[in-house]
Amino acid sequence: MNKFRAAAIQMPTVEDKMENIKAVRHYLEQIKAQKVDFVVLPEMFCCPYQTEKFPEYAEEEGGSVWKALSAYAKEYNIYLVAGSVPEKDDEGRVYNTCYIFDRQGVQIGKHRKTHLFDIDVKGGQSFKESDTLTAGNSGTVFETEFGRMGVMICFDIRFPEFARMMVNDGAKMIFVPAAFNMTTGPAHWELSFRARALDNQIYMLDVHRHAIRRLPTFHGDIPYSQIHGAESWTCLMKKRVF
Repeated sequence: MNKFRAAAIQMPTVEDKMENIKAVRHYLEQIKAQKVDFVVLPEMFCCPYQTEKFPEYAEEEGGSVWKALSAYAKEYNIYLVAGSVPEKDDEGRVYNTCYIFDRQGVQIGKHRKTHLFDIDVKGGQSFKESDTLTAGNSGTVFETEFGRMGVMICFDIRFPEFARMMVNDGAKMIFVPAAFNMTTGPAHWELSFRARALDNQIYMLDVHRHAIRRLPTFHGDIPYSQIHGAESWTCLMKKRVF
């Protein structure tokens, strides 16, 4: 795999969907002089992370959010791993979806979160994505000038075979948009993240939602707000904590 530059954009979220989309452009402007090749956004970066909000914010593929993200990829000449957004299909089902665009703004991949996060911890977190979301049914690998790359979303990382499927399909690196919470995040996230890199002898890059100046996540819980990069010797190459 040839060398490339990747940027993980950790951003706060506001109620107005299109204000979040405009904020993405603001951050892209800030980093354009660095001539990055890949940009990764957080999970559900354009809406509150609350199950009842997902259908309200959902759009079909090709909608206003999709068009803006496609345009940003072309304008800034980047591969855009566009975090995730609520996607609505023709039958009204809502998915947690990551669109991937190439340097010309062409969609070259789409990952629907396959492992929905349903949790009920006694004295801790209670949350069910499946209340309003439908699970995807496949891994996602896409072609780039640097080789094949994979994408999974947040809780997908807890399933070793899922990463292995992507690696068997040629992925040299896996991007992980995420929005873990403070119940399971400190206990499981970094461990799972490094394990997937070691298991598969690949690189990993994640980005979580910002914990400062943003809307509550998981019905009021503070998000697990970090960025990690790991390589195949399970060395944590980069960790940024907010």
